[in-house]
Amino acid sequence: MKTNIALIGFMGVGKTAVGKALAEKVGRSFVEMDLLIEQRKGKSISDIFQQDGEAAFRELEIEVTEDISKGKNLVIACGGGVVLNKVNIERLRKSARMVYLTASPGVILKRVASGEGKRPLLKVDNPSIAICEMLSFREPFYARAADIKVDTSKLGINAVAEQIIDKLGREKQHH
Repeated sequence: MKTNIALIGFMGVGKTAVGKALAEKVGRSFVEMDLLIEQRKGKSISDIFQQDGEAAFRELEIEVTEDISKGKNLVIACGGGVVLNKVNIERLRKSARMVYLTASPGVILKRVASGEGKRPLLKVDNPSIAICEMLSFREPFYARAADIKVDTSKLGINAVAEQIIDKLGREKQHH
């Protein structure tokens, strides 16, 4: 029985904000994967990337995914790159229904531009090109992992949470 809901998708699509609202609506605990990684390592994601490299970060992500996937009745905001590792997806799928949140590149850029210094993968000359390139690379990974998909571009946080509840309810009836 899958009791968890895992939110996957690119940075800036609303996994954390929607996850908190969704957890409240469905009466489950909210877990943010990146926050757990920061707590485990005792430093920010940015610092992990800078000091230890992306490979070290991905190793931590695998460990944290394994721990989280053993939990029950959770709403999980996954890191944007969690889908790049097949092991992570297989582990999450055992206990969670996978919800792919999307947004247009323009909306993503607007949303992440406000979080100065928080996004190590966007420390580049042209973030909008970087977003488009990463999105097109990762999209098939997200799509393959997803049970349902919700576009957050034009919706408020509560509307997205309601749509997830509705779509998961309908998806459950078909199985």
